[in-house]
Amino acid sequence: MKILAVGQGGREHSLLWKLAQSPRKPLLYAAPGNAGMAQIATCISIGATDIADLVEFAVNEKIDLTLVGPEVPLTLGIVDEFEARGLRIFGARRDAARIEGSKIFAKNLMRKYGIPTAEYEIFDDARQARDYLEKMGAPIVVKADGLAAGKGAIVCQTLEEAHQAISTIMEERVFGDAGDRVVIEECLTGEEASFLAFTDGKTVLPMASSQDHKPIFDNDQGPNTGGMGAYSPAPVVTEAIDREIMERVMIPAVRGMAAEGHPYKGVLYAGLMIKDGKPKTLEFNGRFGDPEAQPLVARMASDLIPVLEAVIDDRLHEVTLEWRPEPAVCVVMASGGYPGNYEKGKAISGLDEAAGVPGVVIFHAGTTLRNGKVVTDGGRVLNVTGLGKDIPEAIANAYEGVKKIYWEGVHYRNDIGKKALDRLTG
Repeated sequence: MKILAVGQGGREHSLLWKLAQSPRKPLLYAAPGNAGMAQIATCISIGATDIADLVEFAVNEKIDLTLVGPEVPLTLGIVDEFEARGLRIFGARRDAARIEGSKIFAKNLMRKYGIPTAEYEIFDDARQARDYLEKMGAPIVVKADGLAAGKGAIVCQTLEEAHQAISTIMEERVFGDAGDRVVIEECLTGEEASFLAFTDGKTVLPMASSQDHKPIFDNDQGPNTGGMGAYSPAPVVTEAIDREIMERVMIPAVRGMAAEGHPYKGVLYAGLMIKDGKPKTLEFNGRFGDPEAQPLVARMASDLIPVLEAVIDDRLHEVTLEWRPEPAVCVVMASGGYPGNYEKGKAISGLDEAAGVPGVVIFHAGTTLRNGKVVTDGGRVLNVTGLGKDIPEAIANAYEGVKKIYWEGVHYRNDIGKKALDRLTG
C-alpha cells in the first residue's frame, strides 16, 4: 500500500510516524516533507499547494491513499481535484473546508445551528469596525476572516490594542486578503481546550482531549503563534464536558454542514473555551491540530489506516478508537524571533541524545538537510513529545529531551502542561 502525506510540519511527521507502525507496512511518501520525515518516507519536492503536480504524482505512482495535513491545500480544493481523478484522499472538500477558511462562515454556521460561541459582529469597513470598538470597549477579540497561519485572532486587552489590530489586519494588510473582513467578538474567559474528531459526514468519532498553548511566552504572554506546545488528555475536559461538546458542538456542526449542502468529511477540530463546566466555541479548524496531533497520535493505540479508510468510504460507524492511558506532552522548539522574523539554516545538535530519552519521540517541523546536517528551516522547528505514566512524568520526559537539543537562538516555553498540573493538584 502506498500512502502520500501532504505537508512538511510536525503534524505531518507525527501522522507518518503513526502510519509507519501499521501492520499493513505501507510505503510512505511526503510532499514536500522535512528532514525527520525523510527517515521514514520518500520526500518529494512538490509543495503542499502545488495541487496539479500532486495529482499527477499520485496518478503516476499509483498512490492508494493521500492524507492532507495543512489547511491551505484543503481550502484550495485539493480533495475535489484528487476525487475528480478517482484518487482516494482523506480531508475536507473545498466547500467544507470553509469552516476554517472563513471565520465569518463558521460564526454564521454556529449562530444558525445553536452552537455556543461568543457574540460577534462582522465588518468590511475599518471605520465602522472602529466605531463598534468604541461602543463595546475592551477586552475584545479581533479576527481576520481568512487563513492567517494561526495568528489572525488578536486578543485585545485595551481599546488601543483593538484599534491597532484593525490597523494590522485591515489597513496594513499583514494577512493579505484574509483581512478583507474582520469578526469582532466578545472576549471569552476560562480555560481553552482542543477537541478533535473524525467524521464521514454522518458519524462523529471523537479523539482524546487535548490542549494547545498559543502565545509565544510562558504564562500565555505575547503574540499568538501556530502553537507552542500541547498535551493530551486535558483534565479540563471532564466526561460530562466531553458529552456536552459532542452533543452541542461537534454533532450539530456536522449536521449543519450537511444541511447547508457542504457535507464534512475528515477531521473536525473545535477550539473551545471552557468556563464553569460549559464549553463555548472559539473557532473550527478543518484538519488535525498542530501541535495537538503530536500528543494525540503518540497516545493512539489503534491503527490509523482503517480509520482514514472508513471516513473516505462513509462507514465510520464500523470503527472504534483505542487510546493508551499514558498522557503525552509536546513542547515546540522554535527559532529565535518567531512568530516574527527569524533566521534559517542554524545547525541543530543533540537530536540523537534527545531521542534516546525514554518515552520521548521527536517530530520535525521546520527542518531540512544541508550537507548531511539537520538545520532549521522554519519558525517552529521541532516538537519534542514525551509520554509518561502521569502528567508530571510526561512533562519531565519532554523537557529532558528538550534540554539535550540546541541551536543558536532556540526558544521554547517552559510551562507546557502546567495548567494540567494545576488542575490535578488544585
